[in-house]
Amino acid sequence: MADEEQGFVIRDKRASAGGESPSSTTATTKGSPSSATASTDEPSRAAPAPPVTFSSFVISLGSSSLMLMGEQLDPQQASMPVNLPQAKEIIDLLSVLEDKTKGNLTSDEQTVLRDMLYALRMKYVTLASPK
Repeated sequence: MADEEQGFVIRDKRASAGGESPSSTTATTKGSPSSATASTDEPSRAAPAPPVTFSSFVISLGSSSLMLMGEQLDPQQASMPVNLPQAKEIIDLLSVLEDKTKGNLTSDEQTVLRDMLYALRMKYVTLASPK
């Protein structure tokens, strides 16, 4: 029995939806299915992701658009190449979202969306205008 092959364990380190602990999958080779079991008592190494809200969704899209317009949000990251058509697509998507959610947002959500659109549009106009 000492020479029996051990099974292997595959652990998914990605955060799962709903703040649950990462899932584990086990597989075994030769013999008993209990020879390799996943430990579910391991502490979570990654901090749980904050819940997705409308405001965080808008900020995420806005940040993506800013990065596509050459804005460097993190000084430690390399800057992305400017891609104005894709940045405009995100701005247009936020505009559609503004139209479709009119009257259904809290005042805070409305302010975040309005301010983000204003900032993105001003930056886009500045970059897209001929110099």
